[in-house]
Amino acid sequence: MKPENLNIIIADDHPLFRNALRQALSSSFANTQWFEADSADALQKLIDNQDIEYDVVLLDLQMPGSHGYSTLIHLRTHFQELPVVVISAHEDSTTMSRAIHYGSSGFIPKSSSMETLAQALEAVLMGDIWLPAGIDLPQVSDDGTDQVASRLSELTPQQYKVLQMFAEGLLNKQIAYDLNVSEATIKAHATAIFRKLGVRNRTQAVIALQQLEMEKVEI
Repeated sequence: MKPENLNIIIADDHPLFRNALRQALSSSFANTQWFEADSADALQKLIDNQDIEYDVVLLDLQMPGSHGYSTLIHLRTHFQELPVVVISAHEDSTTMSRAIHYGSSGFIPKSSSMETLAQALEAVLMGDIWLPAGIDLPQVSDDGTDQVASRLSELTPQQYKVLQMFAEGLLNKQIAYDLNVSEATIKAHATAIFRKLGVRNRTQAVIALQQLEMEKVEI
């Protein structure tokens, strides 16, 4: 029996894909309330809503504001009870292996049939980890990315947000305005970010974040 009365977030920056995914899954999951996010920031705002208890996040790894696995790592660190399933155009076993390594409850290629999507989501909601059939995951290589991931997981949600805004090239004054805090607060966050990431300045912090990115894939 399929779970019902669910709250599911589709986090993907392609509106046509979000719409197609929602329509395809709606027939398989009755009385589900669907929420959509087109960026890492929009996803964070949804999750910050304490009035709603979400059952699962369907996450694209390459949304605006995301840097590869960084949003996955952030979610698994600070929202450990919330399952995250990666839905990606990257379909290689190395990407799948890293996603599972960083805590994803499953990996669904975007080329999957809608029937497969429904089966995968049902499996995850029942507590299983879902991967495409016949996939042999390679061991995650020690290339320094794990160290960056570990350090990134030490950031608070606000520090992670500030780091994302650093990556967008925003000045302290702009960040302070957008977050409705003082510049002194942003400077304090920056100091903490640099210390936790083991870097000396903004540029090095952004480079560290970019180590978690992947090559772009056109869909």
